[in-house]
Amino acid sequence: MDTFGEHKVGPSAASVKGLAAHCIQCAARCVSVHEPPADPAMRSLLLPCLLLLAAAALPAGAAVLRVEGEALAPKGGRALYRETHYLQDVGAQQARLVLYRCNDGRPFARKWMPAAANAQAPDFEFVDGRDGRREAVQAQGTQRRVSIRAASGAADAAKTLQMPGGGVIDAGFDAAVRAHWSTLLQGDTVALPFLLTSRQRWVPVKLRRVGAVDWQGQPAEQLQMQLDAWFGFAVPAVNLVYARADRRLLQFEGTGNVRDADGGWPQVRIRFPGAPRPVSEGELSAARTQPLVASCTR
Repeated sequence: MDTFGEHKVGPSAASVKGLAAHCIQCAARCVSVHEPPADPAMRSLLLPCLLLLAAAALPAGAAVLRVEGEALAPKGGRALYRETHYLQDVGAQQARLVLYRCNDGRPFARKWMPAAANAQAPDFEFVDGRDGRREAVQAQGTQRRVSIRAASGAADAAKTLQMPGGGVIDAGFDAAVRAHWSTLLQGDTVALPFLLTSRQRWVPVKLRRVGAVDWQGQPAEQLQMQLDAWFGFAVPAVNLVYARADRRLLQFEGTGNVRDADGGWPQVRIRFPGAPRPVSEGELSAARTQPLVASCTR
């Protein structure tokens, strides 16, 4: 499928001031924002700086909404983890913070997506506190830099990819669905390039309407996204359920983006049963400062 300040997702003013000085030092060693430092360690420091400074630039006073999700095993319905999404509209754009929580509520991973002009292809940074895994995508003109750190202390593996027309990155699929809603409801299939971050490559996918459904008493539409070609690896289809009235994602079923205890990518069913709710500044402050736990077992 990280905060917002008076009502913003971003760091405090004091932390931004110190961070800015550090970022300026990093940036001074770059030829331009499109030419990252050759030193991998410096590159890994620069991206969080840019993302956090972008978060700090969000306007105070903008409304922030919280959406709760529950991730279940498709077979048997066992609770796996929870997701808390914080959303803020910034003009026509939207910023997003996601906390991935243990079943007891403690956060173990965090994802931050600053507002992006191209809502289908936002920058993002994901960090897992259990093993230190980090995934990030950063725009560099017409390209995207995709970096992965397998665990704490591991080297940062980065690859620069050309941005294809209509490309979709991570939760940008939600914006893609909205953009093609009328086409999908007419029964037409939409072809899109999707960034498979874990493999650092674009793959062609097809998005189509399956049909109308009743989801917990709500009129909804079921969609399906699947690979459009054979790439030497199997990726199960992703099934999506959207509310017909407001085009809000109600359920995601497919390969999750949070690794399980064995290091694999499990199949999950993530439900978002409740409507978005406004949240307080205090809750947002806690969300951005709460440390990530190293394990969901006590």
